[in-house]
Amino acid sequence: MDMKVIRSEKRLCTCCMEEHEVKTVRVMERASFKNVQVDYEATYFFCDAAEELYMNESQIQENDIAIKDAYRRKQRLLTSKDINVIREKYGISQSDLCILLGWGGKTITRYETHQVQDKAHDTILKKLNQDPQWFLDLLIEAKNNLLAESYRRYLEIATVLYENDQDRYLRKAIEAKYARYQSNQMFQGNAVLSLDKVVDVIRYFAASTGVTSLYKVKLMKLMWYSDALSYKKRGSAITGLVYQALPMGAVPIGHDSIIDLSGVPCEEVDMGETNAYYFNLQGGSDYPALNEEDKRIMDFVIARLGRMSKDEIVAFMHKEQAYTKTAYKDIILFKYAESLQI
Repeated sequence: MDMKVIRSEKRLCTCCMEEHEVKTVRVMERASFKNVQVDYEATYFFCDAAEELYMNESQIQENDIAIKDAYRRKQRLLTSKDINVIREKYGISQSDLCILLGWGGKTITRYETHQVQDKAHDTILKKLNQDPQWFLDLLIEAKNNLLAESYRRYLEIATVLYENDQDRYLRKAIEAKYARYQSNQMFQGNAVLSLDKVVDVIRYFAASTGVTSLYKVKLMKLMWYSDALSYKKRGSAITGLVYQALPMGAVPIGHDSIIDLSGVPCEEVDMGETNAYYFNLQGGSDYPALNEEDKRIMDFVIARLGRMSKDEIVAFMHKEQAYTKTAYKDIILFKYAESLQI
């Protein structure tokens, strides 16, 4: 018999009723559950004197769960641990989760211990794991049936999860827009799109004391100049962004979505007839996605262009070959970086 020893301790062996070193071992076994054969890892005590395996009450329960989890995996159902992880993700108790889902008060407790959930309940739990917004909707509906303190705690946790989830989907949407440009590295400056770098580039400009009045139009130009200068010096851009030629100069594809990424210090400002987007980051900060050469290139751009007004930097960019030789709404090729004015 193949056994894996987990630990060994001197204790009263209830198999031979003598005190000696008792091993806790794991053994691969096969069992049938709901007419399905499953392989699982069972936990036992092993008595060397009697050369026998035996279990206490805790191990009986543990092995029962192991059999059922093996069945769940075979049937592509959530395991007891998976269900526990989902619940802990939201910081919610077993009974309160049942209230949210309209299930019996002990349902989740049973699923985390001894009972295998049906397909319908499994689908609901998987959806809950994948959709924090749905959790929030259920939470609001169940507010009057929960303790006020518990409700506030669940709301805070789920809101953070929802915001993080929004950023994940936003990133996927931006990346999807860029899929079409991957075949031509001249569009992306011989770089792969890195949204982590995009966020840190924006944050670096927003935190710099050398940059004044950083609104969206100016920011987009500083980003293009940094990518173009990086391509000129190193043969690859910093961010992997693709830029279009628009009336105000170079603007990256997906610019409206990029400024909504988590970590971007963007503030919408009421300008009367329209709104403007202002970028400011107080104090120093870490920029883990940027290396020292990235920062040196950006510092050079800041030194040359950081104190220009929006109109000045737009007029300056309009003189670039990258702009004058690119048709309206066409992609600006990075080959024009060789003739940069800075």
